[in-house]
Amino acid sequence: MSYHTDIVQAALANTFFRKVLYTTERTQLVLMCVAPGEDIGEEVHHLDQVLIFVAGRGDYVLDDARGQVGPGSAVVVPAGTRHNFINAGDEPLKLYTVYAPPEHADGTIHKTKAEADAAEAEHHAPAAAAPPRRAPIPAPRGLTVGSLLGQ
Repeated sequence: MSYHTDIVQAALANTFFRKVLYTTERTQLVLMCVAPGEDIGEEVHHLDQVLIFVAGRGDYVLDDARGQVGPGSAVVVPAGTRHNFINAGDEPLKLYTVYAPPEHADGTIHKTKAEADAAEAEHHAPAAAAPPRRAPIPAPRGLTVGSLLGQ
């Protein structure tokens, strides 16, 4: 299947922090809306990401590089790049982004950054610790199953 939309209008209309629009085996199309004073959150992916900004003003951090983004800005974040995007204005920073390969579960919607942070923490939480394994109790010397059964 394929997907078609007016992506700029979809991004402008989006009010969710993160909304996955479409996912294939190799790519994913996601809308984002970052509230004034918030950021996407510093992160490093093991995938490539392309971000296109359609509204608002923001600052970017790409490893040690810093700069500004606004409507019409495109930023390519290669795998392994530490990055963050911060809303530096007084209106929502709206964008769409393409991950290659996909980063989020298909259909993911995080209404707020707090909701996204909680989901991310849960996703990356260490597995519950397994109960400690008990060391096997050594059998007393000279005893066998047969001797214990009187044989």
